[in-house]
Amino acid sequence: MRESEIEKYLVERVKALGGEVRKVRWVGRNGAPDRLVMLPGRTVWVELKAPGEKCRPHQVREHERMRRMGQVVLVVDSFEGVAEVVA
Repeated sequence: MRESEIEKYLVERVKALGGEVRKVRWVGRNGAPDRLVMLPGRTVWVELKAPGEKCRPHQVREHERMRRMGQVVLVVDSFEGVAEVVA
Protein backbone atom coordinates (compact mmCIF):
# COMPACT_ATOMS: atom_id res chain seq x y z
CA MET A 1 0.00 0.00 0.00
CA ARG A 2 1.20 3.51 -0.77
CA GLU A 3 1.05 6.68 1.31
CA SER A 4 -1.22 8.25 -1.33
CA GLU A 5 -3.81 5.49 -0.82
CA ILE A 6 -3.90 6.15 2.92
CA GLU A 7 -4.16 9.88 2.25
CA LYS A 8 -7.10 9.37 -0.12
CA TYR A 9 -8.85 7.15 2.42
CA LEU A 10 -8.31 9.76 5.16
CA VAL A 11 -9.88 12.49 3.02
CA GLU A 12 -12.87 10.26 2.14
CA ARG A 13 -13.53 9.27 5.77
CA VAL A 14 -13.23 12.81 7.12
CA LYS A 15 -15.54 14.22 4.44
CA ALA A 16 -18.07 11.43 5.10
CA LEU A 17 -18.20 12.63 8.72
CA GLY A 18 -18.81 16.23 7.72
CA GLY A 19 -15.22 17.31 8.28
CA GLU A 20 -12.66 19.13 6.18
CA VAL A 21 -9.09 18.26 5.26
CA ARG A 22 -6.41 20.68 4.14
CA LYS A 23 -3.08 19.80 2.60
CA VAL A 24 -0.50 22.04 4.23
CA ARG A 25 2.63 23.45 2.63
CA TRP A 26 5.05 24.93 5.11
CA VAL A 27 7.42 27.68 4.06
CA GLY A 28 10.67 27.59 6.00
CA ARG A 29 9.50 24.80 8.33
CA ASN A 30 10.81 21.31 7.57
CA GLY A 31 9.18 18.33 9.21
CA ALA A 32 5.70 19.75 9.79
CA PRO A 33 2.65 17.49 9.27
CA ASP A 34 1.12 16.94 5.81
CA ARG A 35 -2.56 17.51 6.57
CA LEU A 36 -4.83 19.48 8.85
CA VAL A 37 -7.98 17.52 9.71
CA MET A 38 -10.96 19.50 11.00
CA LEU A 39 -13.79 17.48 12.47
CA PRO A 40 -16.76 18.87 14.35
CA GLY A 41 -15.35 19.90 17.72
CA ARG A 42 -11.69 19.10 17.11
CA THR A 43 -8.67 19.66 14.92
CA VAL A 44 -5.82 17.20 14.34
CA TRP A 45 -2.53 17.51 12.46
CA VAL A 46 -1.72 14.34 10.50
CA GLU A 47 1.62 13.11 9.20
CA LEU A 48 1.02 10.43 6.58
CA LYS A 49 3.48 7.60 5.97
CA ALA A 50 3.58 4.42 3.92
CA PRO A 51 2.97 1.32 6.05
CA GLY A 52 5.88 0.73 8.41
CA GLU A 53 7.67 3.94 7.44
CA LYS A 54 8.91 6.04 10.36
CA CYS A 55 9.23 9.79 10.76
CA ARG A 56 12.63 11.30 10.10
CA PRO A 57 14.42 12.93 13.05
CA HIS A 58 13.57 16.48 11.90
CA GLN A 59 9.89 15.47 11.64
CA VAL A 60 9.92 14.00 15.15
CA ARG A 61 11.43 17.25 16.49
CA GLU A 62 8.82 19.40 14.75
CA HIS A 63 5.92 17.19 15.87
CA GLU A 64 7.14 17.34 19.46
CA ARG A 65 7.49 21.12 19.25
CA MET A 66 3.88 21.36 18.05
CA ARG A 67 2.68 19.01 20.80
CA ARG A 68 4.38 21.20 23.42
CA MET A 69 2.23 24.04 22.06
CA GLY A 70 -0.90 21.96 22.73
CA GLN A 71 -1.44 20.67 19.20
CA VAL A 72 -2.59 17.12 18.47
CA VAL A 73 -0.20 15.53 15.96
CA LEU A 74 -0.77 11.95 14.79
CA VAL A 75 1.35 9.79 12.49
CA VAL A 76 -0.79 7.55 10.30
CA ASP A 77 0.55 4.66 8.20
CA SER A 78 -2.56 2.48 7.76
CA PHE A 79 -6.32 2.47 7.30
CA GLU A 80 -6.54 1.51 10.99
CA GLY A 81 -4.63 4.68 11.82
CA VAL A 82 -7.18 6.67 9.84
CA ALA A 83 -9.91 5.08 11.97
CA GLU A 84 -8.13 6.38 15.09
CA VAL A 85 -8.06 9.91 13.65
CA VAL A 86 -11.80 9.97 12.95
CA ALA A 87 -12.86 8.11 16.12
